Amino acid sequence: QEQLVEFGGGLVQAGGSLRLSCAASGGTFSRYGMGWFRQAPGKERELVATISWSGGSTYYTDSVKGRFTISRDNAKNTVYLEMSNLKPEDTAVYYCAAAKTVVAGAIVLKVSGYDYWGQGTQVTVSS
Repeated sequence: QEQLVEFGGGLVQAGGSLRLSCAASGGTFSRYGMGWFRQAPGKERELVATISWSGGSTYYTDSVKGRFTISRDNAKNTVYLEMSNLKPEDTAVYYCAAAKTVVAGAIVLKVSGYDYWGQGTQVTVSS
């Protein structure tokens, strides 16, 4: 059973930066594809970025390309989301999630493909 805990959310002005971290424990982190999702009030949870367990493949939703960077440190069982040039529309609860994958380069794009979820961390971007 993989347990995930997110850190690093907060309040930031538009144009600012935040770094989210997600610490994993209890499972084989280095064999999980990892994703960051977000959910704003009244909206569905959406994929923000995902990374394969090897770190060799990544995916970003269009709205964050060039502004967000996902990375992972398998030695520290941690996945990161570096967010820059934040916009008010980035305001949401951000969740990290882990997906069991069997291929090093596989990335998982659907919410239903993830097996474990963190509790979420609030990111608020003021205009």
